[in-house]
Amino acid sequence: MNVTIFGAGKMAQAISTLLLSGGNNVTLLSRDSDKGAEAVKALSPHAKKGATVKVAKLGSPIQDPVVINTIWFNSAVDIVTSYSKQLSGKILVDITNPLNQTYDDLTTPPGSSAAEELAKIVPKDTKVLKAFNTTFAGLISQGNIDGKPLDVFIAGDDAEAKATLAKLIEAGGQHAVDVGPLRFARQIEGLGLLLIVLQSKVKKPWMSSFKLLE
Repeated sequence: MNVTIFGAGKMAQAISTLLLSGGNNVTLLSRDSDKGAEAVKALSPHAKKGATVKVAKLGSPIQDPVVINTIWFNSAVDIVTSYSKQLSGKILVDITNPLNQTYDDLTTPPGSSAAEELAKIVPKDTKVLKAFNTTFAGLISQGNIDGKPLDVFIAGDDAEAKATLAKLIEAGGQHAVDVGPLRFARQIEGLGLLLIVLQSKVKKPWMSSFKLLE
């Protein structure tokens, strides 16, 4: 499958590593051409099964059916707004944790989430999903904790879109967990905030995650 990613930073590269290892093609849309080129060079060795990775300038047209936003929420609002018409009929995955400046609370309105706020901007037929906000970049690139695959929680209202994202996640060796409708993005964004707050208490900061045990 072909996937476009807004951004070329750590999370964009980590998620690209997962996608490429599963044989999927990735296009990074970056503000910084040099940074994007460096990301492509670093990611190319991870491509399997003929997968490819390339970079284009942020603002370039979107061709792919799946789009993943890795850009901070406040900036993402403007970017998603600018791409709104092009996102019609596509899957839009938001990974953001809408943190305040002190990283100890969320900035979204009560009874909402970053994913739900972005859903208000795009056409009604855009399939908005929440995922990856409880998985740090280093862990996604590593692929496991103590040999166990990461749990990637997915919230969304479209079952087919969630199944498509789950297939991409599991092709990259991780475990997809469907948590329910898009309104549950509020809960997993809260979980993401809790995980960030807890990093000062763990032995390996930014290399921890939540896992659903059965």
